[in-house]
Amino acid sequence: MTAASAAQQGGVVDDRAPIVTVEGGGTFVQGIGDASILQAALRGGLGLPYECSSGGCGSCRIQVLSGETESLWPDAPGLSPRDRRKGLQLACQTRACGDVTIKVGLDAACAPKVMPRVTRLELAGVRGLTRDIREFRFRGEKAAEFIPGQYAILRTAEGLRRCYSMSNLPNAEGYWDFQIKRVPGGKVSNALFDMAPGAEIGLDGPYGLAHLVADSARPVVCVAGGSGLAPMVSIARAVGADPARKLDFFYGGRTAADVCGEAHLAGLPGFGDTLRYHPVISSLDDPLSAGWTGLSGFVHEVVGRHFGEALREAEIYFAGPPPMAEALQRLLMIDLKVPFNQIHYDRFF
Repeated sequence: MTAASAAQQGGVVDDRAPIVTVEGGGTFVQGIGDASILQAALRGGLGLPYECSSGGCGSCRIQVLSGETESLWPDAPGLSPRDRRKGLQLACQTRACGDVTIKVGLDAACAPKVMPRVTRLELAGVRGLTRDIREFRFRGEKAAEFIPGQYAILRTAEGLRRCYSMSNLPNAEGYWDFQIKRVPGGKVSNALFDMAPGAEIGLDGPYGLAHLVADSARPVVCVAGGSGLAPMVSIARAVGADPARKLDFFYGGRTAADVCGEAHLAGLPGFGDTLRYHPVISSLDDPLSAGWTGLSGFVHEVVGRHFGEALREAEIYFAGPPPMAEALQRLLMIDLKVPFNQIHYDRFF
């Protein structure tokens, strides 16, 4: 592949841009705007396996056969001690310093359906959702192109990077909405919470494979916790446009004060009928839950009790804290034997 052809596919390159060769799988160019080999591969249209894009899951392990690379995060938890002994690296945390050859099993299912790109956004507005979650609306000069359920990498003026999912639908006006939880000590979330309208931020995306399956007619179950609300709201908005399709939306919070999401769904066709919202809290004895009469318990347990084996007939999407995601995986894959291709989630850490 030439540098010119790579530029046509979305990478920003020059004559000095490193060429990355996948043993037995073609080549791509690492452009100036590509922070990692993973991003460059996806912008080149190759299906390099990945999930979180942030060094946590280990799905994008590669072996560098020749050439020099640099690690963007040497201590990334996605590599086990055994991986390190074998000399494996994470494509999402590795950048080529010159031409390199790597070994990795490509997967056509991981090839991007919407080509990721780097752009600048301006903060258009902010609104509070709960005591620690806000919805941020950014606007760019070009259309916002993504599939409901996908995420993007936001980069602050200081160069801090973090993955966040979009909560809105793709649109020609260039709006990108994110529902972000303020994390104590979290550098990126606190920087975003301190931003004022008009401030600029960088966006790289879209990414993510746990997006809406457009050609499925199965009923949909969305399960969210914390700021995992965003991709589930995006999927619900897309599914909810068809009032004939059933959707059950579960949101789990620790207390009644942490519950949100209903306002985003209430205006959709079929709300209360084919589209049902189920808020769940896990701490009934907390003062912030006083007067709660709705569902209680861990959200995965409530979902299991509500549906049982009927989950085998649904498309299931979920996003939230790792303990919630891991519990749902066990419930769906091990306990209920739900077909794997009907379970959709991205692992974030």
